[in-house]
Amino acid sequence: MTKYAFSRELRLLTPEDYKHVFQQAHSAGSPHFTILARNNDLNHPRLGLAVPKKQIKTAVGRNRFKRLARERFRLKQHDLPAKDFVVIAKKSASEMSNAALCKLLDKLWHRLSRPSRG
Repeated sequence: MTKYAFSRELRLLTPEDYKHVFQQAHSAGSPHFTILARNNDLNHPRLGLAVPKKQIKTAVGRNRFKRLARERFRLKQHDLPAKDFVVIAKKSASEMSNAALCKLLDKLWHRLSRPSRG
């Protein structure tokens, strides 16, 4: 396995996994994308991505967004709680620079990692 591997156990794979997150999620958002999070019964976080063609038109743009989101998740996974995260892209995400996108992802994951206040 290469250092860039993103194992299957870290992904949301089935529609049921996504449905579980969408039912009672905590969210953190920006004008560029939203991250939903819900506790899971595992001892590690998992990532799901929703990057619709309607929001980011080109395959290159969608793949860039997904690649950056997966990479930031991979680097931050040891700091994240045992939650399922779904990143939902919006139109303006395709206009962001890589550095700005990474910085915003880190900020929102940090926000969702804090213990809830009630």
